[in-house]
Amino acid sequence: MANLHGKLEAEVELKSPADKFFKFWRSETHKMPTVTSKNIQGINPHEGDWDQHGAIKIWNYTVDGKSGVFKEKVEFDDDNMSVTLHGIEGHLYDEYKVYKPVCKDIPKEHGSVAKLSIEYEKYKESDPNPNKYMVVFIEMAKDINVHVSSP
Repeated sequence: MANLHGKLEAEVELKSPADKFFKFWRSETHKMPTVTSKNIQGINPHEGDWDQHGAIKIWNYTVDGKSGVFKEKVEFDDDNMSVTLHGIEGHLYDEYKVYKPVCKDIPKEHGSVAKLSIEYEKYKESDPNPNKYMVVFIEMAKDINVHVSSP
């Protein structure tokens, strides 16, 4: 039996302090389409407020030149500066049963590190790993870093 579960991980070195980077994810995601417009064209609250734990948002994104929609329920861990997007539905569910991106911000003496991961479960072994989504996740982290590091 094939193992259809997986987890991709990446680390992005940031110039921005962890608290500023986390604050963006925590309460400023409405700015995402401006900050990383190549990847994210819109985010709209579906249930709850922007910074509310358990809020549901709908994302309009582009990956590999293709538009998609992603509906997620957000989970914040303020103590660990971590954000988890529990995927509910969207285009990527054509290939994945489970799709859960996580961004954890780790403070350093100068700047911080964004630890990114995507937990997933494929329907069948021939479905691709979500590498193209990790590329976009990394680009988003870099764009957010530039935004929150700007004076």
